[in-house]
Amino acid sequence: MNGQHDKSLRAAFFLCGCAAFLNLYATQGILRELAATFGVSAERAGQGVSATTLAVAIIAPFVGTLAGPFARRTVIALAASLSVLPALWVAHAGSFASFLAARFAVGMLMPFVFAISVAFIGELFTREQSAEVSALFVAGTTLGGFAGRFITNACASVLGWRYALDIVALLSLGAGVAIYLCLPRVAVSARARTGVNSQVEARDTRHAPSRLALLTRRPLLAAFGFGACVLASQVATFTFVGLRLAQPPYGFGTVQIGALYAVFLLAVVVTPLAGRFARHRSPRELALYAALLALPAAGLTLAHGLLPILCGLALGSTAVFVEQAAANAFISQTAGAARSTAIGVYLSCYYLGGSLGSILPASAWRQWGWAGCVAFVMVAQAIAGWLAWRFWRDPARARAMEKRMPAVLDGR
Repeated sequence: MNGQHDKSLRAAFFLCGCAAFLNLYATQGILRELAATFGVSAERAGQGVSATTLAVAIIAPFVGTLAGPFARRTVIALAASLSVLPALWVAHAGSFASFLAARFAVGMLMPFVFAISVAFIGELFTREQSAEVSALFVAGTTLGGFAGRFITNACASVLGWRYALDIVALLSLGAGVAIYLCLPRVAVSARARTGVNSQVEARDTRHAPSRLALLTRRPLLAAFGFGACVLASQVATFTFVGLRLAQPPYGFGTVQIGALYAVFLLAVVVTPLAGRFARHRSPRELALYAALLALPAAGLTLAHGLLPILCGLALGSTAVFVEQAAANAFISQTAGAARSTAIGVYLSCYYLGGSLGSILPASAWRQWGWAGCVAFVMVAQAIAGWLAWRFWRDPARARAMEKRMPAVLDGR
């Protein structure tokens, strides 16, 4: 593909990442406003985020099957555009139950943007390029997640939270239209034009392993566990660091705690750079380097000064997004014909891990404070690093193993 088209395509996938996460955490910074409107506690108002992530975890494994008959561009753009409807429903919900239902509906559409985008990247780009573009996509998710929070909070202080969410909803619609205009029309034959090895897909289907056999291979199972550990560490960090900084001697208020998410912006810059580095490295190496960064970053937050804490948060969140980019690239290169479904299962495990990250460290927080949470984060990152080191073999070896699987499955 020519240089100009290549840049446009990469920009489109960055935009796909933004669209996938724009609405996910949009209500996280306005819990007090939601609590006052619906007459619930601020803690219960936080279920608006949980409802969305629960929907993602439930729907994601089925995305590949549901979207299979349709063009990739159509699925991604339509899901991003249609998210405006439940997002507007969220903004104008008349009761808390209606609000939660609307947030759940938002989550049902998100996997169609995320999973199909990652699968599309694997189809349009060579193995070396896919790691770089996956990192660019993850940088887009980082910016989208930050923008959803920032725009909502900034506009809510002036216009009220309902109109603030209206603006985020309309941004989703605009992103969907832009994605449709930027992504290519042809999906099926894209591999042939970009020179991606298509021997796996071209094999006689009589000798192709089943989708279940593909998904239950140890490298992919390890990738699913890797994702769960990675988001568990991230959610644990940002759930409990706010509680720590609200205490003396820091005394952070709600606005200051919300501003902590600005540390994500470092990942918007670093993650694409890591993707370029990964062009000549394997996803396994990228994941290991990121896990090694995450461990001292977590330790840095044990300091008492505010600056080292913020540096630790910035480096730790950047490591998580680089790990996510590495996992996306690894699954895209390894899953073969089950790519979309594999990404969907990965998303389910990823968000399940995130849910556990807000629950499991609670007892450690009560008994040992922030040090207990840091210990949880380090253990989760150590497990993630071990899974990548132990099971993420080179995709070429994975395909060689895949070729031998029919004989094993047939009992030969």
